[in-house]
Amino acid sequence: MKQWYEKLFENYGEKYDKEIFTQGTLGECDFIEKELNFNKSLKIIDVGCGTGRHSIELAKRGYRIMGVDLSESQLKKAREKAKASNLEIDFVQHDTRALPFENQFDAAIMLCEGGFPLMETDEMNFEILRNVTKSLKSPGKLIFTTLNGLFPIFHSINDFHGEGSQEGAHYHSETFDFMTFRDYNVTTFTDDDGNEQKLACNERYYIPSEITWLLKSLGFQKIEIFGAKLGAYSREDKLTTEDYEMLVIAEK
Repeated sequence: MKQWYEKLFENYGEKYDKEIFTQGTLGECDFIEKELNFNKSLKIIDVGCGTGRHSIELAKRGYRIMGVDLSESQLKKAREKAKASNLEIDFVQHDTRALPFENQFDAAIMLCEGGFPLMETDEMNFEILRNVTKSLKSPGKLIFTTLNGLFPIFHSINDFHGEGSQEGAHYHSETFDFMTFRDYNVTTFTDDDGNEQKLACNERYYIPSEITWLLKSLGFQKIEIFGAKLGAYSREDKLTTEDYEMLVIAEK
């Protein structure tokens, strides 16, 4: 049986690029470039690349990048966009819990919840981190965003989603379980064929100390966590309870 995240992305490539949370690509790539010291000889993997927005922008700027995703529909859209921009980028279908790479990349990016907190068990989420780590050379850098567990302790997730645009997917949180830090929600969206879909989803929120512990257990030496502002990632943004997402920068 397909999981909710597989169903969500199987016919959603066109609509996905119009979502409010996908509009920060340029600023996010500016930040990534700075973190990589503008070194275009580095080989990058974009994990959970979706329709390829970060891969394509970084390739336009001269970086060597491979995009991997579970959804063939999202990858098809990514390949079409790359072709339209005359870019040659490898967009490959892989389950990130079982990547075939070992010590092959200098840097990995995993942005906008591209897989990591969406899995149905903590063990599966950990497998994603473990496989991405295995894919990295030493030294190597991992830059990713994930859901900030400090946020739902102090705020309503429904209030946060209610602030966004009325277009695109709608999320309604039914229960937030403080024992597991999972939000059980119903997501309503219109697929690329114009059909309205309704999915029961659950996503794992992480507190910073958990992320630090998980990454330390995988051998990362330096782990830094910041607030993640859409399109405006910055090391100046100290993570607070107001941040819906956190930005993690880890080096091994």
